[in-house]
Amino acid sequence: MSTENLNEVNAAGTESASADQAPRVVAVSKNAGVLDVTSLVLVAVLIAAGFILNLTVGKAISAIGIGPEFIISSFCLAILLLKPNAVQSLVIGLIAATVIQLTTTVPGADFVAEGAASLVMFAFTRSTLADKPVMPAIGSFVTTLISGLIFAAIAIPAKGATIELFYVMLPVIVGTAFFNAIVVQVLAAPLKKVFGSISS
Repeated sequence: MSTENLNEVNAAGTESASADQAPRVVAVSKNAGVLDVTSLVLVAVLIAAGFILNLTVGKAISAIGIGPEFIISSFCLAILLLKPNAVQSLVIGLIAATVIQLTTTVPGADFVAEGAASLVMFAFTRSTLADKPVMPAIGSFVTTLISGLIFAAIAIPAKGATIELFYVMLPVIVGTAFFNAIVVQVLAAPLKKVFGSISS
């Protein structure tokens, strides 16, 4: 092999090695916490529907000892349908908490409760249960339960009440969790079909 050919081979080898050693650049979306317009419209529609149902059906059902929180059902459905990331899920939860402020008895508590609860629902969409048929029910039950317990933990001292109030609230929290689980399970599949047809 001539000296000229040898130099060409060495140069090619050097270029190949440089390409292999070049650092990989991973593009990170600048909009990681931003929902697109279609997603925001869906969230707004679901939460508005939840708010209206709270004022109508919710009040009627509360007469039998269950205090349904349709807004929690609404943001659970939004997270199920949109499959947002953690930051986006938190934003959805905080939007829901903002609407709940219109009727809450403890202003501000829902920002903590729904913020944490939205991340719980997000975790379920990324868990091994994500593709299971019963995941909407399980996820929304746990999400509602966590939300209710956090709300109670804030509300009881805020009202200057004793632990006895927690024992009064607990059956309502559990009953609401069961109710929301049924609502979300029933609505998840048909809403996925509707949202899929709109998105396609």
